[in-house]
Amino acid sequence: MSTSIHKILVSDQVVLEKIYLIRAQKIMLDIDLAIMYQVETRALKQAVKRNQLRFPDDFMFQLTKQEWKEVITNCDNLTETAKYSPATPFAFTEQGVAMLIKYIK
Repeated sequence: MSTSIHKILVSDQVVLEKIYLIRAQKIMLDIDLAIMYQVETRALKQAVKRNQLRFPDDFMFQLTKQEWKEVITNCDNLTETAKYSPATPFAFTEQGVAMLIKYIK
């Protein structure tokens, strides 16, 4: 029985540029994680919603509109699509990213 394993190589610098400090926690946004793991943001959010009990507040939270405005204002490395998204993104802590990997395909 063979198993196909997809390896995604992302440079350390790219990852470091996608880490933000929000609510005194280092987080990564769902938008950036979707790009890194080559899935649609919508699919990533659906995976989280289907497994919500696995993502407590110290693993993941949704940004408030004010937090999202501050990120947009202060971060030059956001994609244009992200800046104009009507929905506020999910923010994942390191533990949340590790848990997320189990649920996205």
